[in-house]
Amino acid sequence: MTSVNKNLTSDFKRVLASAATGLALAVAAAPVLGQAPQASGASAAEAATYADLATLSERSELVIRAQIRRQSRVKDERSPGLAPGFARLYIEADTLALIAGSRSVGESLAYLVDVPLDAKGKVPKLKKREVLLFANVVPGRPGSIQLAAKAAQFDYAPELEARLRPILRELVAADRPPTITGIADALAVQGTLTGESETQVFLASDSGAPVSLSVIRRPGQRPAWGVSWGEIIDSSARPPAPQTLRWYRLACALPAQLPSSANLARDPAARRLAAQDYAFVMEQLGPCSRRITEPA
Repeated sequence: MTSVNKNLTSDFKRVLASAATGLALAVAAAPVLGQAPQASGASAAEAATYADLATLSERSELVIRAQIRRQSRVKDERSPGLAPGFARLYIEADTLALIAGSRSVGESLAYLVDVPLDAKGKVPKLKKREVLLFANVVPGRPGSIQLAAKAAQFDYAPELEARLRPILRELVAADRPPTITGIADALAVQGTLTGESETQVFLASDSGAPVSLSVIRRPGQRPAWGVSWGEIIDSSARPPAPQTLRWYRLACALPAQLPSSANLARDPAARRLAAQDYAFVMEQLGPCSRRITEPA
């Protein structure tokens, strides 16, 4: 064992020794520990939905491919928030690759993870297993990382990395879409012809950048809708492609129904039309399916 690894192990022992006085609970707190899906390679790639991977990627400073070198079980009485049927492990691992990261990472890693016990109530043996980790650095503890969510450790599989890389590229792109924080205003306007109308829904974003939805109805035609990501409301705007960051920004952030307070129309028919068109957009977007993450 290298001197760095010895130091990490000694640090962890001191954390456990001080647990009674409440020291270092930020590192051991349940909300940031990974309750890892224990699927094998190919099935691990299928366990997470697009929304799961996008959520984990956004919450993480680091996405790491690593190989577990050593595991030590933390006593249950020193594992606050541990779910029944799980064990909390202290993991020491070797970094194989930094897939994405805004922070540097060393050759050796240490972190805590919650894993399910097997059918016999035993702790699974993870030594030499390759894993993919979504994590953040632990301030003041070089070499230590903190998993970014309850399920932030996966068995590594090339299929999983292949699904993840397009998300990571979109998140660092110069034209990445802002995070949608709500609905600012909505207004539906009837046209001169029967069945003709246009609805605009203006969205709020974390950056203040304008984003708007438009739904256009023409007699004898299917409703057409799209998204404008900028100041100009483009009548030729198109819907976002499914399983992209733009789709995720809308499908996973917008409320299920149009808030009554956001509807600027006074006429009851126009208000109903705005609500109807918003429901149409949500139907077209489809559900934000999650299996392992929770909304922010």
